Amino acid sequence: MTDTGERAAVAERAARAGAAVANERFRSDIDVETKGEDDVVTEADRAAQRTVIDEIREAFPDDAIVGEEEDERKTVPESGAAWVIDPIDGTHNYVRDIRVWGTAVAAVVDGEPVAAATVAPALGDVYTADAEGAYRNGEEMHVSDVSDPRRGTVDPTLWWDHDSRDEYAAACEAIVRRFSDLRRLGAAQVVLPTVAAGGLEGTISNLRANPWDSVAGVFMVRQAGGKATDLEGTRWRHDSTGLVVSNGHLHDEVLEAARAIDGLD
Repeated sequence: MTDTGERAAVAERAARAGAAVANERFRSDIDVETKGEDDVVTEADRAAQRTVIDEIREAFPDDAIVGEEEDERKTVPESGAAWVIDPIDGTHNYVRDIRVWGTAVAAVVDGEPVAAATVAPALGDVYTADAEGAYRNGEEMHVSDVSDPRRGTVDPTLWWDHDSRDEYAAACEAIVRRFSDLRRLGAAQVVLPTVAAGGLEGTISNLRANPWDSVAGVFMVRQAGGKATDLEGTRWRHDSTGLVVSNGHLHDEVLEAARAIDGLD
């Protein structure tokens, strides 16, 4: 197995292990803490992250780890190998007993993802991507072929703070004025694989995404034939401002909607 192939295998194995820990506690009487005005965390997040890290460390003990919880580093290194992990993306859904959440793991080399996995156990879905393509439950997946905005459905992703609700409203308006429909799933690392699998035509935000909310899913979209840019239309990276993801056919329209949030179009 090549190094990249091994990283893909470890990403899936670690995501499955972390998701299993989180799923054991799902819809149980679990304490919920707040990390800020709108951000919540549970012991399930921490336990799942520790499990993911243990799986990674067993195979790659010297790699850097970027993780949402506890004291892991919060930025992706520009050189060397690293792992970007989110033990429970969609914690708000998780604590409300909504099934839309997942455990995401991405392997990164020199700042670029090379493998990824997101396991959504309550939905019964495992999304993966490697050097060859992207897959849902082992079957190759592709973005949709929709090219007419009137048939497109787009998700406003990430979370706007209470003092930025005008931007949230602007994102929703930009979508409904340009596309057939809007979905808000509430978990970016489930939204992005859904774009990769053709269930959505795009997702937008004017915010800078945390790497654990985005890197794995963006890699899946690209490996499934889609496109991801920043608000300027430049290829998206882990430190970009704005997250504009589409099936490629509608990227100009999706980008226009994202730019409208800040009044750029």
